[in-house]
Amino acid sequence: MKKAKFSDWLRQSLIFIGRGPWVWAGYTLFTGIIMILGRGSLALGILLSVTSLFAGVGVAKYIDLKYSAENPVGFYWAINKSLPLALLAAVSIVIFWFVFMAIANIFSGELYKIGQFFFNWELTPENMSDQSMRETANWIYGYANVTLMFVLLMLTTFASWFSYPLMLFKNYSWSEAKIRGNLAVSKHQNAMYKLLGFIFAEAIFCTTVTPLLTPVLYMLTSTMMYVTYKGIFEAGK
Repeated sequence: MKKAKFSDWLRQSLIFIGRGPWVWAGYTLFTGIIMILGRGSLALGILLSVTSLFAGVGVAKYIDLKYSAENPVGFYWAINKSLPLALLAAVSIVIFWFVFMAIANIFSGELYKIGQFFFNWELTPENMSDQSMRETANWIYGYANVTLMFVLLMLTTFASWFSYPLMLFKNYSWSEAKIRGNLAVSKHQNAMYKLLGFIFAEAIFCTTVTPLLTPVLYMLTSTMMYVTYKGIFEAGK
């Protein structure tokens, strides 16, 4: 099998966006809107952000099928197919995050912060006054960029980059998806390191410089997850 190149994956992902730009942009906008809820409840924000990330893989599949002219499908098909598994993955991430945070707060003696994980309303005039648009966007989407990096860390530690699409599109169990996904990662290790490094770098960049592009990064990550999966596991189809 020819080793993949990160530059090819990135180019293919950008070209892919052009296949269904209105669907892609519409889902990106939707993701950006629901991420705002994360300022009221970090737990809810993580749940919605991670769900959007993984459901975006299903949306990418929908774009691929809709504009292939061979197997056009409805948008409801994409959401109905991907949402249950995306929610399950999101709940798992929320639990992991809560456990890590609770342990840290217990050891630091800041037990009151445990409750703030579920509710911490900060959308007040005092917090919103005298802030530029970039500062406000960074305040709103900052947690989402940290969430994205945390998701990548969880995938590389307990699963693989390809686990979700393998479970979604090939109905693999978690263990089988992890094994086959990690095997694919090892065969294309150099490209995978560059891909993960690119997403991490962009997440940090969005946190500090371009926070308004956070929803775009989420959908781009979903698209790259689908494009890389298709290129490796469905190349002969």
